[in-house]
Amino acid sequence: MDYYVLDVFTDQKFRGNQLSVVYTEEQLKLEQYHDISREFGYSETSFVNYSAAEKAFSVRSFTPAKFEITGAGHNLLGAVCLALLKKWDIFREQGGQTWVLMAGEKIPLKINEKDGIPYVGMKQRPAEIIGTVPASIIAEAIGLNAGDLTLNDWNINIVKTEVGHLMVPIKNFEFLNKAVLNKRLLKEASTKFGFEGCYLFTTEHGKSEFLAETRFFNPSIGIDEDPATGTAVGPLTGYLEKLGYVKKNKSLHILQGAYVNRPSVIEAEVVTDGIWISGSSIIVMEGVLYLN
Repeated sequence: MDYYVLDVFTDQKFRGNQLSVVYTEEQLKLEQYHDISREFGYSETSFVNYSAAEKAFSVRSFTPAKFEITGAGHNLLGAVCLALLKKWDIFREQGGQTWVLMAGEKIPLKINEKDGIPYVGMKQRPAEIIGTVPASIIAEAIGLNAGDLTLNDWNINIVKTEVGHLMVPIKNFEFLNKAVLNKRLLKEASTKFGFEGCYLFTTEHGKSEFLAETRFFNPSIGIDEDPATGTAVGPLTGYLEKLGYVKKNKSLHILQGAYVNRPSVIEAEVVTDGIWISGSSIIVMEGVLYLN
């Protein structure tokens, strides 16, 4: 099977979030998805094919820890950008519409091009606040004090568009960079309070071109720190819109991954019926995977 490695949420090689993509002619056995994802070792591996029955490009994504990812994040963006870069005609039977299947669910897309590189927007649902977590518990899990988790009197809330992630406001850039993951404690908090990943963010970072600078921890599915997380940017921008900090129909840019030397730029726009998450990708490797 042909495989590709892309850097996602960037237009430069060796930045962004690494994603392996495998083209399959048909669905694989579950253990094969798990084995291949573990072999690549990136935070996620996407498996793609064209579904004649659904008349659509189909994507499934897995982590090395055997979790299937269903949200519209870098796993989907990279797969769609790959198809466009390779000029696969994945929208040929959609009557002018552009959408793909992610784990069987229809995901609307917007397709543009900048300087010859495809730029893809993915539609997420409107943000929904579904819970909260005490600052003392999260502070201990990320190596900070509860007082460091204060920014504009914003609460630490679980917010969901595709997936329920914990939004953690951090006082400033200095404390953002001081955070250290305690995997055991964060896993325990995730299980107890019902969130998946932990998204640290600050608007006090001194970079006027970005709404926020962020870091993302998700040890519950085998990701210690992720360089770019589209499924967390949707909840973040939707949450800030609910707080009145950002307005609808305005393009916003979030910086993630700088701490792990994989800077990624994720564009978001809150609209009435959802949130658009956009970015580009670039191919850095391709080859052949021998399954048997």
